[in-house]
Amino acid sequence: KTIHQSDYIRAMAENVITFCHGPAGSGKTHIAIGLALEYLLSGVVEKIVITRPVVEAGERLGFLPGSAEDKLSPYLLPLFDELNYFISQADLAYLKKERKINIVPLALMRGRSFHNSFIVADECQNASYEQLKMLLTRIGHDSKMILTGDVTQSDLQQHRQGGFYDLLNILEGIEDLATVHLECADILRNPIISSIINRIESHEEEK
Repeated sequence: KTIHQSDYIRAMAENVITFCHGPAGSGKTHIAIGLALEYLLSGVVEKIVITRPVVEAGERLGFLPGSAEDKLSPYLLPLFDELNYFISQADLAYLKKERKINIVPLALMRGRSFHNSFIVADECQNASYEQLKMLLTRIGHDSKMILTGDVTQSDLQQHRQGGFYDLLNILEGIEDLATVHLECADILRNPIISSIINRIESHEEEK
């Protein structure tokens, strides 16, 4: 719905790996998952792999009962919300059962390779440099990988932050790899979010 979002879609379509950095609500994950579903349902790829780091946002939730999937569900819920925007819960359940859609924590990606897949890595500002380096080596043949993040909203301890931003700069210019920056003007949630982010950033710059 904005010029930058159109550039983002074009970058994903034309490249193997795309880094997308931008504020909350600018469409980073929403657009990537929408395109991933389009590729899957039209037969361009065989499966979608969606991953994100399991990091708590400032609070420790403590022990969670249930199976491994039950424990991880609260962390992965935002990804299900995005999928359910595009497809019904019944269709999502079917695609998960057929292993056409895989939602996994970043920590469980080591040792795996994904061929003919559309991989979306969400909240990459909460992944360490080492985790992202590992993730980038998981991409197989005939696959795409999208890494999204907002470096202003990392929930990692200070000494572990910065991996996403560092890799954005280190890898820029590689063939078949794109970097896209979305801005507050691309936020399509409640308009007050843009005002809040702009005011907070101005306040922090004055300090």
